[in-house]
Parts: sequence; structure tokens; C-alpha cells
Amino acid sequence: MNRKTREEPHPILASVLEYMYIIIGAAIIAVGFNVFLLPNEVASGGVSGISTILKGLFHWNPGFVQYAFNIPLFIAGVIFLGKQFGARSLVGTLTLPMFVLLTADWEPATLNPLLGALFGGISVGVGLGIVFRGRASTGGTDLAAQIIAKYTGLTLGTSVMLIDGLIVLSAALVFDIEKGLYALIGLFVTTKTIDIIQLGFSQSKMVYIITNKQEEIRDAIYTEVNRGVTKLPAVGGYTEQERPILLVVVYQTEFTKLKQVVKTVDPSAFVIVSDAYEVLGEGFKRP
Repeated sequence: MNRKTREEPHPILASVLEYMYIIIGAAIIAVGFNVFLLPNEVASGGVSGISTILKGLFHWNPGFVQYAFNIPLFIAGVIFLGKQFGARSLVGTLTLPMFVLLTADWEPATLNPLLGALFGGISVGVGLGIVFRGRASTGGTDLAAQIIAKYTGLTLGTSVMLIDGLIVLSAALVFDIEKGLYALIGLFVTTKTIDIIQLGFSQSKMVYIITNKQEEIRDAIYTEVNRGVTKLPAVGGYTEQERPILLVVVYQTEFTKLKQVVKTVDPSAFVIVSDAYEVLGEGFKRP
């Protein structure tokens, strides 16, 4: 039976949506920076963290400081890493400081450093996650980290950690140890929020079933859970005998039913469960 395939969005519309993601994401980051992070001197990494430190030291305007760092870093990225940083990333690089300047006079939402770190971290994470969905970046220290990784042999994750670690350490020295600890909290929350925006909350479970009653469990899953089953070839490490593993993906609401089915057919079955953040295909989201 033929299925109607989902039409791809028009290239121009897709491009417009990507740029809207970048602009909306940059605006959210800027608001979070000005109403949560900056008033509480929480320098949670990145160029925004550097601008917070320089604001505390010399009272320099954070928006102009971010332009002063972002533009040279973007040019360096193009020179050292190639032209992969196209118009979208340039828009992110220029738009974020602009929104920081436009929202500079907004009143702080809180002067509690812990709340500032938590909600500032969430705001920045949401904004960055949206920008990433537009297949762009806001430039800054991410580009510096990629350059360091390319020419030193360090991994990208290590390079990012080193740069952000130095920024957080500088915050602790310029302000105080507590502000440095709040910056760490903000950085952690930002990272986790980006993951949620990119991947979403896990709504599905991926289940591996090792059993001697493969056919019975497979048939029970077909009839009672109405889900497909995939057999993965495997060999027992102790017995050296072939024992295929059953792989099933179900919604969280179906997992309890699946567990009951397996337990009923084979109480001694070995079951491994993990989160599946995005599932594409028949019975789930269409790609």
C-alpha cells in the first residue's frame, strides 16, 4: 500500500524559518543575560561571561564588549576553519549583541544570585537550543574552542571546558568564590537545557529483551502491545550459542503493558531499558 510522503517545505520558507529561529533565540539569550545573569554578576562561560567580568572590572558596556569579541572570532573562524560559518552564523554573531544593547535597560527579574543563575541558565539554554535548530551559532568562544581543538589535538569538548573553566575561574577571582560557584550552576543548567531543546523530553523507551522464548514474546508483543519487534544477532558470552536479542521501541504509556507481557511469557527474561529521545518512522513521528 502506498503511503503519501510528507512534502518538504519550500527552500525559501525553510530558510526564512531558520533565520527566525536565530533571531528569536538570540533575543531570548539577550533577555536572560540582562534580567538574570548580569545583575547578579553570574559569568557562566562564553563571551557573555567575559562581558559580565569586564562590566564588573571596568564598567564596559556588555553589548559592545560582545561585538568586540564576536566579530574577530567569527573572522578567525572563517580563516582557520573554513567558510562553513555562513550567513546564518554571521547573523547570530551580530544579532545577539544587538539584542543585548536593546534590552540593556530592562529591570532585573531577581537579585537573588541562585535564582539568577538558574533562570539565566535556562534562558540562555533555550535561546541557544533554538539558534542551533536554525543550524547556526552565536559565535563567541565556541569558535575559539574549535580553533584550539583543530591545532592542539584536544577534543572539542575539552577545549570548550577549558575556556569556560577559565571564565568561571576569572569570575571567582574578580567577584568572589560564591559568584564563581553560581556561574558553574548557570553553565550546567544551560548545557542541560540545550539538550532538552535539541532532543526534547524522552517520550519513548527502547527495550532490549534477552530470552529463550523469543517467538512467544514476539507474538505477544505483536498482538497485545501492537508494536513491531526487531531481532538483533547476538552470541552468549558464556555459552557461545546464538541468542538473538529482541529490540522494541514503545511510548512511555505502553511500557508498563510491554513489561507485563514479557514477565507473563518469560519471568526470567533479561530486559534492558533506555530512553529514546527521538523516534522517526511508522508508528512514531514521520521523518
